[in-house]
Amino acid sequence: MTSTTPPVTLDDVRSAAARVEGVAHRTPVLRSRTLDALVGAEIHLKCENLQRVGAFKFRGAYNAASRLAPEQLARGVAAYSSGNHAQAVALAARELGTTAVIVMPEDAPPSKREATAGYGAEIVTYDRYTGDRAAIAGALAADRGLTLIPPYEHPHVIAGQGTAALELVEETRELDALIAPVGGGGLIAGSATAVKALYPGTRVIGVEPEAGDDTRRSLEAGRRVTVPVPRTIADGQALPTPGELTFSLNRRLLDGIVLVSDDEIRHAMRFAFERLKTVLEPSGATPLAALLSGRIDPLPRRVGVILSGGNVDAARFAELCGGPR
Repeated sequence: MTSTTPPVTLDDVRSAAARVEGVAHRTPVLRSRTLDALVGAEIHLKCENLQRVGAFKFRGAYNAASRLAPEQLARGVAAYSSGNHAQAVALAARELGTTAVIVMPEDAPPSKREATAGYGAEIVTYDRYTGDRAAIAGALAADRGLTLIPPYEHPHVIAGQGTAALELVEETRELDALIAPVGGGGLIAGSATAVKALYPGTRVIGVEPEAGDDTRRSLEAGRRVTVPVPRTIADGQALPTPGELTFSLNRRLLDGIVLVSDDEIRHAMRFAFERLKTVLEPSGATPLAALLSGRIDPLPRRVGVILSGGNVDAARFAELCGGPR
């Protein structure tokens, strides 16, 4: 008989919450009357840009790494990432007293590479437009006897990411909708798992950059679809295909995907900086961009938003936000 139990459940997210408590930050929920008036709804912003390593990724990385057997931890861990998961695994490894090797694209933002190295990780680079990062990291891990912690294709990683939404609804109670960015799909899969189990009527809506709409196309096709490697300022969402595990959850749980342009992302970053006094990286700003550009229509009354990260250096931020409005 085939089991109908999903690969990640609310109990898994709650278990992850207990494991990351006191290690990951319980990030604040920001309110803005200006934003509420502008979009015509009550918005609750979960500020994962203020998480350790500057992004939600630390939740999943630590939950997964902390569950490894002592002999696995002793040998070390490996990961592949454009930046935030890289930093998260590097910090989780340091917290747990082990080492990390991270496969990163050559064009990853310098600030993210420097931060990853600063946490003590060894970095191996590749060309994101010609190389297969999962294959490179898999071969490296096998050769060195390391345990691979993927950025989203792992139930412990997904459950850890879901703790952000669990914290949000613990504070706000039932929301009419939850909006989160979609890259590989781990954050929104974990979030939807938690929120839908507690409040089945809450709509869960993902946001992708227009140039990287692989999950939207996949949901429409009913199967995983591959697009050309996206060229977008939202580097954390520049993926050509959704994860197999994450897609299996998201096709069941998500109520829709909306798309935003790079210009709309820039506008959201400026708005967050000027009006919310908050720094967001492009991928972290996509849900706010969807709100400000009216992509979610009709917009329900009480909405939760996960601002997933704030890892952007000052020069890049100025380059992205300093142009014409």
